[in-house]
Amino acid sequence: MHAFDYHRASDVTSSLALQRQLGDSRFLAGGQSLLPMMKLRFAQTANIVDLRDCDELCGIAVEYETLRIGAMTRHADVAASKDVREAIPALADLAGWIGDPMVRSRGTMGGSIANADPSACYPSACLALAATINTTGGDIDADDFFLGVFETSLGEGELVTGAEFAIPDAASYQKFRHPASRFALAGVFVARFGEIVRVGVTGAARSGVYRWLEAEEALSRQFSVEALEGIHTPITEMNSDVQADAEYRAHLVDTMTRRAVLDAMTRSRD
Repeated sequence: MHAFDYHRASDVTSSLALQRQLGDSRFLAGGQSLLPMMKLRFAQTANIVDLRDCDELCGIAVEYETLRIGAMTRHADVAASKDVREAIPALADLAGWIGDPMVRSRGTMGGSIANADPSACYPSACLALAATINTTGGDIDADDFFLGVFETSLGEGELVTGAEFAIPDAASYQKFRHPASRFALAGVFVARFGEIVRVGVTGAARSGVYRWLEAEEALSRQFSVEALEGIHTPITEMNSDVQADAEYRAHLVDTMTRRAVLDAMTRSRD
């Protein structure tokens, strides 16, 4: 890891001012994504601005048909939240399956979204649940936020402050986990809003998180596993590495999607 200077501020305004003053700097949320990347020298910065004291970035609230989660809310808090469990149980499940207890007690939703790790779980939920990403530069639709592997539309010096998730009629997240890291070799979030179905896929594609439009179209016509008959993930779009080759990842996406549909059918609020 390269040397860096550590800084803390008490609120969002002072954190942004400090970041502008320092220049070469990165915001630190839970540190479960950024710090490992820095240790491996995949990322480096001269300064770290820790957001742990920004209490205004924490919290969970349900208003009308929207669930809002503050950026600094820990995975463990999302998993344990009664509001999340009642509004979107699949999102609570997703948070409860991230990493291990230590990771869940430190890692934050906002940090996961801002980092856009290609194997992270939250981005798939953001796409499937038609989320709005709240930032200090304005609100961004999830469809426009994730641009690629570790790449988002977040502007220079801007900060994710939270996310607003549309509450679906039914949803499920199914993940095939790497046995050591617990990252997704393939994770699929399926959400149904009336006759509209959205499918977010993480951990599998070379381009990072994406919506599987062909599956969405089929499931919007008929929300059942049978609707996916003959529909398969294009192998050419899948990532291939020492963990799993492209063919295996494509098979996992197909399988996790079908499992998610089956599970969502048992959770319908209709």
